[in-house]
Amino acid sequence: MITLTKLNGVTFVLNCEQVEHMSANPDTTIYLTTGNFYVVRESLDEVVRKVIEYRQEIFRHLLDPKTLTSDEA
Repeated sequence: MITLTKLNGVTFVLNCEQVEHMSANPDTTIYLTTGNFYVVRESLDEVVRKVIEYRQEIFRHLLDPKTLTSDEA
Protein backbone atom coordinates (compact mmCIF):
# COMPACT_ATOMS: atom_id res chain seq x y z
CA MET A 1 0.00 0.00 0.00
CA ILE A 2 1.18 3.51 -0.70
CA THR A 3 0.47 6.83 1.01
CA LEU A 4 -0.91 9.62 -1.18
CA THR A 5 -2.53 13.04 -0.74
CA LYS A 6 -5.89 14.10 -2.13
CA LEU A 7 -6.19 17.58 -3.62
CA ASN A 8 -7.89 18.80 -0.41
CA GLY A 9 -4.80 17.82 1.62
CA VAL A 10 -6.20 14.64 3.17
CA THR A 11 -3.63 11.84 3.32
CA PHE A 12 -4.80 8.31 2.57
CA VAL A 13 -3.37 4.87 1.90
CA LEU A 14 -4.08 3.27 -1.47
CA ASN A 15 -4.04 -0.44 -2.23
CA CYS A 16 -1.97 -0.16 -5.39
CA GLU A 17 -2.83 -3.74 -6.34
CA GLN A 18 -6.21 -2.38 -7.49
CA VAL A 19 -4.82 0.29 -9.84
CA GLU A 20 -6.04 -0.22 -13.39
CA HIS A 21 -4.49 2.87 -14.96
CA MET A 22 -3.40 6.43 -14.22
CA SER A 23 -3.35 9.69 -16.13
CA ALA A 24 -2.13 13.25 -15.70
CA ASN A 25 -4.70 15.68 -17.06
CA PRO A 26 -3.10 17.87 -15.51
CA ASP A 27 -3.84 16.46 -12.05
CA THR A 28 -2.82 12.87 -11.42
CA THR A 29 -5.90 10.67 -11.57
CA ILE A 30 -5.75 7.04 -10.45
CA TYR A 31 -8.44 4.68 -11.73
CA LEU A 32 -9.09 1.47 -9.81
CA THR A 33 -10.41 -1.87 -10.99
CA THR A 34 -13.44 -1.22 -8.75
CA GLY A 35 -14.51 1.73 -10.90
CA ASN A 36 -13.51 4.28 -8.25
CA PHE A 37 -10.88 6.92 -8.92
CA TYR A 38 -8.74 9.33 -6.91
CA VAL A 39 -7.24 12.68 -7.89
CA VAL A 40 -4.00 13.24 -5.99
CA ARG A 41 -1.37 15.94 -5.47
CA GLU A 42 1.55 13.66 -6.30
CA SER A 43 2.85 13.67 -9.86
CA LEU A 44 2.32 10.68 -12.11
CA ASP A 45 6.04 9.90 -11.91
CA GLU A 46 5.98 10.04 -8.10
CA VAL A 47 3.02 7.64 -7.88
CA VAL A 48 4.74 5.23 -10.27
CA ARG A 49 7.92 5.44 -8.16
CA LYS A 50 5.95 4.69 -4.98
CA VAL A 51 4.26 1.69 -6.59
CA ILE A 52 7.61 0.34 -7.81
CA GLU A 53 9.18 0.80 -4.35
CA TYR A 54 6.20 -0.96 -2.73
CA ARG A 55 6.44 -3.91 -5.07
CA GLN A 56 10.22 -4.13 -4.68
CA GLU A 57 9.73 -4.33 -0.91
CA ILE A 58 7.09 -7.03 -1.25
CA PHE A 59 9.17 -9.18 -3.58
CA ARG A 60 12.71 -8.38 -2.36
CA HIS A 61 13.15 -11.79 -0.71
CA LEU A 62 12.40 -13.50 -4.03
CA LEU A 63 15.28 -11.62 -5.61
CA ASP A 64 17.71 -12.10 -2.71
CA PRO A 65 16.85 -14.85 -0.20
CA LYS A 66 19.57 -13.53 2.14
CA THR A 67 17.33 -10.56 2.95
CA LEU A 68 14.84 -12.77 4.81
CA THR A 69 14.56 -12.01 8.51
CA SER A 70 14.25 -14.76 11.08
CA ASP A 71 10.49 -14.04 11.29
CA GLU A 72 10.05 -14.59 7.55
CA ALA A 73 12.11 -17.77 7.30
